[in-house]
Amino acid sequence: MAILQKHGKNSSPDLVCLKEKNTDKTGVAGGHQKKWSEPNTYWPRPLARVWTVVLLLGTCLLYCARVAMPICAVSMAEKFNWTKRDQGMVLGSFFWGYCFTQVLGGYVSDRVGGEKVLLLSAAAWGAMTAFTPVLAHFCSQPIFSMTLARFLMGLLQGVHYPSLASLCSQKVVESERGFLMSTVGSGSYLGTLVIGGAGSLMLDLYGWESVFYVSGMLSVLWAYCMWKYLLKGEGPIITLESLGSGGPQSKLSRRHWLRLFKQPAVCAVIITHLCTASTFFTLLSWLPTYFKDTFPDAKGWVFNVIPWFVSIPSSLFSGCLSDHLISKGYDTAAVRKLMQFFSMGVSSVFTLLLCGTTTFPLAVAFVSATMGLTTFSHSGVSVNVQDLAPSCAGALFGVMNTCGSFSGVLMVYFSGYLIEATGSWASVFALITVVNLVGLVTFLAFAEARRVDIDSSKGRYHNIHI
Repeated sequence: MAILQKHGKNSSPDLVCLKEKNTDKTGVAGGHQKKWSEPNTYWPRPLARVWTVVLLLGTCLLYCARVAMPICAVSMAEKFNWTKRDQGMVLGSFFWGYCFTQVLGGYVSDRVGGEKVLLLSAAAWGAMTAFTPVLAHFCSQPIFSMTLARFLMGLLQGVHYPSLASLCSQKVVESERGFLMSTVGSGSYLGTLVIGGAGSLMLDLYGWESVFYVSGMLSVLWAYCMWKYLLKGEGPIITLESLGSGGPQSKLSRRHWLRLFKQPAVCAVIITHLCTASTFFTLLSWLPTYFKDTFPDAKGWVFNVIPWFVSIPSSLFSGCLSDHLISKGYDTAAVRKLMQFFSMGVSSVFTLLLCGTTTFPLAVAFVSATMGLTTFSHSGVSVNVQDLAPSCAGALFGVMNTCGSFSGVLMVYFSGYLIEATGSWASVFALITVVNLVGLVTFLAFAEARRVDIDSSKGRYHNIHI
């Protein structure tokens, strides 16, 4: 495990020269000076706190809209006479669309600003959510229209997290990124809880259409408020000229992408995020079935709610802890590794304990501990990509999330095969532990926090152009 060490005589000179308070922010290139970092573009702390709350609400609404279909799927299946296969096709189409816009969303965010991409996408997927009942009722083939709608939802929501990564890398200082990302990440758990409770109530009282109407309109309202009060009514126009020119934070040379991917630290964050996403998707997909098979008399709301309640304060705590350690002078790379150790190492201990659990309270406690500790990755690998490549953090995070999404789908299917072949849940929990350990060892061995998107081969720092 990484040893936390304060910056001192043994600190890396690269890290020292890249500190935000460093007065030397220029490098000589071709006989003239060129600015290579622009800390004056960072949000002041009060504004950063406002954006944190706004982005938390946006992520919460993102998951409200995303989970609306799974909540209403049973009622819609009865209404339109869908089979289980039809339901699976509708629900699964979201993830295929979700994979395709990760890199594009990050790339555009690096070019024009993550806030513009977030605004446009939120308005689009919010409107799509509110329009879903209309498509279902007025299309002659509801199964086709709903499958297409979910695929488009995946395309539109796929840009969200890469845009967040890009925005955070450009606007938030290093010592506060962990808090912002962990707080915004907790919005996913909050949104799941809100739509699970309020959505189920609306479903019973007003019908499944109300779930889509309310979550969709609230999302559009959030986008409008962000445009009106934070962006001051400025039009979020993305032109071909802006994509071609970009800003100083977005210029990464095409011919240097290969060199970037050859960096061990970059490969480490991709592999680690792939492992983290795979195990999270597997737990998210199979834990309800595990509880129903192992404890058939257990109350569903207990194991569907308690782990998410634990995850919210856990995610917030991890962000505060990581930022506190960095602000005290501890090495950034060591802090990221510590967070990831809790996320993948300590959580795996509780996952393995599920193999021999015989009582329902213990199972809920172990699952809650596992899911809570998993959120520490928001302050680990998820933020580390911004340390490594702030000029292209959105695009690089898109690559990570694409790999994680594809591997997550495959691991969910493979876990189902293991359950059928072995008849034991222990095999799935063992698989999750092995994948976690592979990602953890990779991250501990190769992760760094120095910038790798700058060319230092000739002893000077400047952005690599695209």
